Amino acid sequence: MLPARHRMRRSAEFSATVGRGVRAVQPDVVVHALRNGSDESGPRIGLIVSKSVGNAVERHRVSRRLRHAARTVLPHLHPADLMVIRARPGCRDALSPRLEQQLRQAVEKVHERAGARRGTSS
Repeated sequence: MLPARHRMRRSAEFSATVGRGVRAVQPDVVVHALRNGSDESGPRIGLIVSKSVGNAVERHRVSRRLRHAARTVLPHLHPADLMVIRARPGCRDALSPRLEQQLRQAVEKVHERAGARRGTSS
């Protein structure tokens, strides 16, 4: 389970992260990440699991598996990071180790792209 202090709850944080953040696409998930410069209360992670993933039971199952997989990437995030994980329809059938691997790869891509973006603006 993802600790409560690492869960994103405010709509404004979701909107900012998805709208202005760096995106990394994987077969089963899309990861949006944004560095919130003023708030370092610990990285916060939010989930988006739409009806395209399945019915309510399937969506809740996917959400639980994604929250568990998100715990494995917490140590690789900066305390000011905001991250939104959007489940794609294939996520419903993916095994947990595969989801963890895709999240790690997406976090690496996001860090590379964010570093490149920061490097060009200097």
